Amino acid sequence: MVTIKDIEKAAERLRGIISPTPLIHSQHFSDEYGHDVYIKPENLQITGAFKIRGAYNMIASLDDETRARGLIASSAGNHAQGVALAAKLLSAKATIVMPKTTPLIKTEGTRKLGARVVLAGDIYDEAYAEARRLEEAEGLRFIHPFDDEAVIAGQGTIALEILTELPDCGTILVPVGGGGLISGIAIAAKAINPQIRVIGVEPEGAPTLKNSIEHRCVCELPRVQTIADGVAVRRAGDITFEIVKKYVDDIITVSDYELMEFFLMLLERHKLVAENAGVLSLAALKKLGGTPQKIVSVVSGGNIDVLTISAMIDQGLVNRGRVFCFSVELPDRPGQLLDVARILADHNANVIKLDHNQFKSIDRLHRVHLEVTTETNGYEHIREITEALKKGGYEIEKVY
Repeated sequence: MVTIKDIEKAAERLRGIISPTPLIHSQHFSDEYGHDVYIKPENLQITGAFKIRGAYNMIASLDDETRARGLIASSAGNHAQGVALAAKLLSAKATIVMPKTTPLIKTEGTRKLGARVVLAGDIYDEAYAEARRLEEAEGLRFIHPFDDEAVIAGQGTIALEILTELPDCGTILVPVGGGGLISGIAIAAKAINPQIRVIGVEPEGAPTLKNSIEHRCVCELPRVQTIADGVAVRRAGDITFEIVKKYVDDIITVSDYELMEFFLMLLERHKLVAENAGVLSLAALKKLGGTPQKIVSVVSGGNIDVLTISAMIDQGLVNRGRVFCFSVELPDRPGQLLDVARILADHNANVIKLDHNQFKSIDRLHRVHLEVTTETNGYEHIREITEALKKGGYEIEKVY
């Protein structure tokens, strides 16, 4: 089992290698959810995620002969870049097997760090199987993304930093995939303060460790489906399962829609860009409740491509009630469109898109189909607009 001494030794190895990520106090999340909330922004870490901590600590602990044979890893992206950079810094050659679905920003970032990239499978577990095959075929040393004691010790250095900066922290919220990050954090945090709560957060579409804890053994999910590709793991680690079972207080699940919502809030309120998996710990804030306390949400990474950012913003706006789209059938006579526009203007709804189409109506000769997208200020504002349109004689149908 990994100990606090292993984690302290890892911190020494990482000194001068990783970037400092000081806590950011969030007044917005504190006000909204009733706790004193801090963000641990590992999205600002070198390579854009926490994974460099565990990867470097593990590779640095190998002997020269092992490193000279070459390294191999499987990853959905962030571990890949961590291994690639660590290998480069330690003069070793690395091969990374990544799922074919990995965002381009992660595959290109890994190549730019000097690693050979092999694309295999649609999810992490399939890439993992191919990496294990290449390990045997080419005599390489496998660097596990989470189920390795040196990797876990490296990730645990995050807890040392958190509790040095915020000794009276009451709860640490941690994104969970295979369990390496939360394992290291839980061991260090509980060693320093046994009363602190460590809570994991998984997507509803990949509740890997929650499922294993409930069944009291390491279980493999039949499938995973989540936008949080960085934690889309079907099977947790054997080492991480034992650590989580012993040290972690609870595991919460959140939906993909909640991830989109909190992605938008983090971007708007703190000007921070996180990947889908990175905001898991923030999305859990709305499910905590309890006595107000100091909470640290670990934002684990920020490697996300621009197209995904655009889609996340759009969906986040819808989920927060900031965009409202509705359709309505209008009599085909002058003034109807103007009347709808007047109602929207009277209620400060800014029209951002409008489709006035006679051909969409079932009764083309007498009615017109109108679809309107408006910028709104939340669900209460949407309710006011809906009631005003109904009062004006318009029966609308919500599109989104």
